[in-house]
Amino acid sequence: MTELVTIDVSPEGIADVRLNRPDKYNSLTHEMFTAVVAAGESLAKRADVRVVVLSGNGPGFCAGLDMGNFQKMGSSDGPRKNEQSTPSLVAKKDGAKLPGNHAQLPGLVWKRLPVPVIAAIHGVAFGGGCQIALGADIRVIAPDAKMSVMEIKWGLIPDMSLTQTLRDLVPMDVAKELTFTGRILSGEEAKSYGLATRVADQPLEVAMELAREIADKSPDAIRAGKELFETTWHADEQTGLELEEKLQLGLIGSPNQKEAVMSNFEKRAADYNDPSVSAG
Repeated sequence: MTELVTIDVSPEGIADVRLNRPDKYNSLTHEMFTAVVAAGESLAKRADVRVVVLSGNGPGFCAGLDMGNFQKMGSSDGPRKNEQSTPSLVAKKDGAKLPGNHAQLPGLVWKRLPVPVIAAIHGVAFGGGCQIALGADIRVIAPDAKMSVMEIKWGLIPDMSLTQTLRDLVPMDVAKELTFTGRILSGEEAKSYGLATRVADQPLEVAMELAREIADKSPDAIRAGKELFETTWHADEQTGLELEEKLQLGLIGSPNQKEAVMSNFEKRAADYNDPSVSAG
């Protein structure tokens, strides 16, 4: 069976992650949900990964829920009777210590990853595909791509961690407009609304270029920078200031921080060590 999500880690620490149902626009089945989450969780344990580029093989990033699965939800046996549909998606993962059910984790797993995640979006990113993309730290989108919080079309609300991602990008009134209408945005419109970071004709190439730039920096400082913002963005003043201090004190004088200083003074490429990664 073809891998539903592929991972290729380069020597410089860039994880090239591809959604891999190209003939189905990488639409989401139960198995696809599981594969996306497993990919993110496996990368979280790797010390050699410094940045992730997330994209989709084939003509689009991700078209959202697979319509075959959706039709089961609307059939007479319904989502509450069909064990392969809603119940399995809203179930908590066995032994899970953090919030989030099986349907929410494909977007949330990238937000929780300790390293930066760059989504390269082409073709379509609809519904669940949009929510997976919004879990990334940075989004590079093609100008002719199409993006939509599309759940309203099917009489649903977005439930794949949008409450934890969209709030970081747009004001509440914009979030409501997108959710209430299901409006399809072009890449340029997505950028103007705040859903995308950059617009590029070749989003994957630009994402890889940005990934190389990030991978060239101290991995300790990059991880600390992501932790800083993910922890404090919606926190109180004291939490933010205390974490700034804690993380900075942990960096100052560390081997990679010293290497950053010396490589700059000596005008040479830095040679950083991979950070230690806890088993948890």
